[in-house]
Amino acid sequence: MRKSVAFLVVLFLCALVTPAQAGVDLGVSIGDEGLRGFYLAVGEHYRVPEKEVLKIKKRHIPDEEIPVVLFIAKKARVAPSTVIDLRLRGMSWMDITLRFGLNAEIFYVPVRVGPPYGKAYGYYLNKPKKKWKRLKFTDAEVVNLVNLRFISEHYGYSAEEVMKLREKGKNFVVIHGEVKKIKRGKAGIGQHRGKGGKGKKR
Repeated sequence: MRKSVAFLVVLFLCALVTPAQAGVDLGVSIGDEGLRGFYLAVGEHYRVPEKEVLKIKKRHIPDEEIPVVLFIAKKARVAPSTVIDLRLRGMSWMDITLRFGLNAEIFYVPVRVGPPYGKAYGYYLNKPKKKWKRLKFTDAEVVNLVNLRFISEHYGYSAEEVMKLREKGKNFVVIHGEVKKIKRGKAGIGQHRGKGGKGKKR
């Protein structure tokens, strides 16, 4: 049972690659509006102005890695520019994390894989918490974990559903746009029903 859960998560963390890494054109078009929405959401989530997010982009940090910069900076209590400087020197995200005295535990995201597994999440499952700090993740795994946390927490959306979208080969800018539409649609339905309900009571 434990091996089955570990296998599911390894598929998410290890087998997935970004479109750029795979060298495959998925036919997904991301307009300026979609990117700006992503930047705005990232800024709101990490409580930084949009202009600060754009500054990170201008330093040639890929869109999906912008949340990683802000996440690590927040955890390490340093300026995003400090994290970017280390990244541009060629350091991996894991090395940068360790450089600030942090470890893999900060990337943990609880996921409900479903009966009979309960809460489980990859490498964390097979090791006691006291050994999590010894775990090492690749850049792609860190990007997956940080964006999973960002999108699911920012929109109150199921982490499992985000994982399903990622498994389809969609990048996180596209996933963000889809989740945003879904949540906006549900909010609209709720407001509509609420108004209707009040009308009936009267």
